[in-house]
Amino acid sequence: MEMQNDFDRLMFFEHARRSAEVAYEKNPLDSENLTRWAGALLELSTFQSVQDSKLMIKDAISKLDEALAIDPKKHDALWCMGNAQTSYAFLTPDKDEAKGYFDSAYDFFEQAVNEEPENELYRKSFEVATKAPELHSELHKQGFSQQAMGPGAGGGPSTSSSVKGPKTQKSSDLKYDIFGWVILAVTIVAWVGFAKANVPSPPPR
Repeated sequence: MEMQNDFDRLMFFEHARRSAEVAYEKNPLDSENLTRWAGALLELSTFQSVQDSKLMIKDAISKLDEALAIDPKKHDALWCMGNAQTSYAFLTPDKDEAKGYFDSAYDFFEQAVNEEPENELYRKSFEVATKAPELHSELHKQGFSQQAMGPGAGGGPSTSSSVKGPKTQKSSDLKYDIFGWVILAVTIVAWVGFAKANVPSPPPR
């Protein structure tokens, strides 16, 4: 069932990506479409290998750069950019390089909160972002990064750990922390509702 859900998600966001490409050809200055396109790319990146995922995230970032150049205060684009920067940071093993992306993500989440303070999702993302660099260090130290951000990222961390010996408790604690990050990472699923309002729905059965 989970595999079917993943496949449905993949197909939905691939459709959203293609629809955004078509819309971009008609109107390259539509910031809403650019943001939607980036959101689809971020979702699709979770199904890729690490290198392909990084390329797809970079593509999403470029779309968001375009959207924010058109509308610098577009809160959903700012929030999406925060997700993109954080995702890229987690895929970057070098701590100093990753920190640059985390710092950027923090700034974008803060801007999103400033533009729409009552948005609980933005506030939660901003809160979790402060813990991201520490979690990055733990992930790479424990060798979780590949599983956490590989294909099907939403389920990877919860199923990957050592369950033997005295490290069991620490692994459990780390998994709990990972779930804190996953809350942020999988909030991109909120794009399903966002995209449904903008992407033609399949015909009713």
